Parts: sequence; structure tokens; C-alpha cells
Amino acid sequence: MRVATYNINNVVARLPQLRAWLEVTKPDVVCLQELKCVESNFPYEELAALGYEALVQGQKTWNGVAILARGFTPLEIRRQLPGDAADKQSRYLEAAVNGIVVACLYLPNGNPWPGPKFDYKMAWFDRLHSHASTLIRSGHPVVLAGDFNVVPTDDDIYSPASWKDNALLQPEPRAAFGKLMKQGWTDALKPKRGQATPYTYWSYLRNRWPRDAGLRIDHLLVSKALLPRLVSAGVDKAARGLEGASDHAPAWIELDHPA
Repeated sequence: MRVATYNINNVVARLPQLRAWLEVTKPDVVCLQELKCVESNFPYEELAALGYEALVQGQKTWNGVAILARGFTPLEIRRQLPGDAADKQSRYLEAAVNGIVVACLYLPNGNPWPGPKFDYKMAWFDRLHSHASTLIRSGHPVVLAGDFNVVPTDDDIYSPASWKDNALLQPEPRAAFGKLMKQGWTDALKPKRGQATPYTYWSYLRNRWPRDAGLRIDHLLVSKALLPRLVSAGVDKAARGLEGASDHAPAWIELDHPA
């Protein structure tokens, strides 16, 4: 069972690139972020033709998340991260798919730093801590997948000095990511000693994609209950090289069948 996450950066405009990737890799579950469209404009029929049923939490112009499932119906659990009923930004969607809980998230970027957007990012992180702790304690097999907008360490970026004033690298979100991991999650994409960092994002600016000047900000975290089923993980880097592609590449994990 392959579970993937992909910040598509406008699902309507980049439907051809999304379709090309799905046709080749055929993941079983896909978490999409930054849809930039409302539910009524989401390409349900086009994705259904590829065998995917979609659960969508859209938003006009910005944000928006979706969970796609191939051969299964994603059963909605919640459409908002608990902790702030007044928060109208579409950044979280949670569903049960084929026996596992899939949480698709798009954590706030937080730029410019410092400022109100950074404060919102950290408040959102606090809410994520609370809810993720509940998911861990449930004992269920859970995947937290999405664009976390956090570079966990200096090893997860081509050049920390170039981003020293960016919200993605500040001590507070890095500490928040570390606090999340201490709950008992496993960072499935974290490179082992001696392995190259699997970047997931390359800015459109300054020729960063051709130079492989990337960052690792898209993550798949698995709960203790799911860890024994984790077989492998990786990034479909070739998708970033498609003409008109998102500035992110899809990341994925492969899960074995339960015992």
C-alpha cells in the first residue's frame, strides 16, 4: 500500500502533471495540498477516470487539501484541526482508508518572519501537537502526511545561509517539529547516515531546480502502530522536472499488509 503526499500548487492548473504522475506511479492514497480551488471546481471526474475517489476541503485562491484513494472510499473523520473553531483556513483533512487513519495537512508557511503569519504558524503547530498526541494515544495506525513548511535540520537544505531569515528554518518551528516527533512518530523520509537528503521542494527562483538546490519540507510521519508495516520511502523527483510542474515533488511510503 503506497501513501503519498504532494503539494500540487493549484490542482486545476496542474491537473495534466498530476495525471501523468498518477498514471505512472499508481499510489493507493494521495494527500494533496495547496489546491487553490473550492470543492465545486475540483476535478473529481478526471481523477475518477483514473480510479481515484476524492475527499476535498477546498478554499478559493489559497490553501485547500484533499485525500485521494484508489479502490477505496476515504471515510471522513474531520475537516478541521481541532482547537480553533474560528480558523477558516482549509489546511487539515482526516480520513480512514483501508484500515489506516490518514491525516493530510498543510502547515502555515509563516513568512514574513517575524510577524502575524509566523505567530499563526506557531499557534497552528500547538494545535497539531494536541491532536497528534490524541492520535498516538489512540493506538491506531496513523500517517501524518503533508507540507509541514519546516526544514527540520541544516542537513535538510542545500544551503542554510541562503534561508537564514525564512520562517521555515527558525528555531521555533524546528523545535515544534522535534516536539511532535517525541510523541512517538517516525519520520519515514529522514535519511539514514551516509544517504543523500531526499529534497521535496525546489523554488522557482534562482535556477534552484537545475542546481538541485532543494529543501525537505514535505514529510510522512507514521505512528508506532504503523511502523512495523513500513517497508520503504522515497521522493518521485522526476515529477518536479515536468513542464509546468509544481515546485514540490511527491513523497511516498510503502506499507506492507497487516499481519
